[in-house]
Amino acid sequence: MAKYVFGVDVGGTTVKIGYFDLEGNIIDKWEIPTRTEDDGANIIPDIAGSIMVKMAQNDMTKEDVAGVGIGVPGPVKEDGTVLVAVNLGWGKKNPNEELGELLGVPVKTANDANVAALGEMWRGGGQGHEDVVAVTLGTGVGGGIIIGGKMVAGSNGAGGEIGHIHLEDEETEQCGCKGYGCLEQYASATGIVRLAKKKLADSSKDSILRNEEVTAKAVWDAVKDGDALAVEVAEIYGKYLGKGLAAVANVVNPEVFVVGGGVSKAGRVVIDYMEPYFQKYAFPGARNAKFVLAKLGNDAGMYGSARLVLGK
Repeated sequence: MAKYVFGVDVGGTTVKIGYFDLEGNIIDKWEIPTRTEDDGANIIPDIAGSIMVKMAQNDMTKEDVAGVGIGVPGPVKEDGTVLVAVNLGWGKKNPNEELGELLGVPVKTANDANVAALGEMWRGGGQGHEDVVAVTLGTGVGGGIIIGGKMVAGSNGAGGEIGHIHLEDEETEQCGCKGYGCLEQYASATGIVRLAKKKLADSSKDSILRNEEVTAKAVWDAVKDGDALAVEVAEIYGKYLGKGLAAVANVVNPEVFVVGGGVSKAGRVVIDYMEPYFQKYAFPGARNAKFVLAKLGNDAGMYGSARLVLGK
């Protein structure tokens, strides 16, 4: 009878691997380099090799392993087909089949943001809830939607791309998705820096931000210090994020938003500036959503990938 499950989070630089008991308690975790040369041909064999070494070290048989879950940075179809993962060098690929054949155990693959959301629902900030939206405020804005305990991936695995909700018709700079006026352009770490630099250029107000490198951390630190110009930036940021998350809530009506990513390291202050605008723009029946900070950090993808296999 199976005792363990492996969770794998494939990033552009490293692959994070962990193994867990069936209740979601992590037993061990480690990383291997992501070898993206040759169109990422080595990634799946490297993962298989690393897992087999760990199994041998712990006298683990195939029968002991319920399966391996993988989160990858790209859209994934229901059958595990990855349509494209640019950061890995992958075109169309099916890790369920490739890794499953190498290891001889069941494999399930899903989008990395979606499995991170699943992890936060299972053992993180969203624990105890089954209708959860995870929001990752990092270099970009990612999202994962869990309804009834199940990921909402959509027909091509592109569900949950909340960073590309269109919010601003007047935007002249292009988003990474080639669109204009996306939530990501305002609510990401790079977005808040852009908002701050624009405010600094347009205003003559004194600000500690004029005397240092403008980073997302610097902006939030200035907000906490009561810097008037930084507070104005936080209000603009909060309005964009609140409006974007209200649009999400109006569609999926989650119990809780779990907010993670580098920007969330500023703490509850990010939520405090966003929540009034969320309340303003959300449909009344969707306004009761709670906002909590993510708890699993960079391990969320491993947890969620493991949960993907267990399906419970």
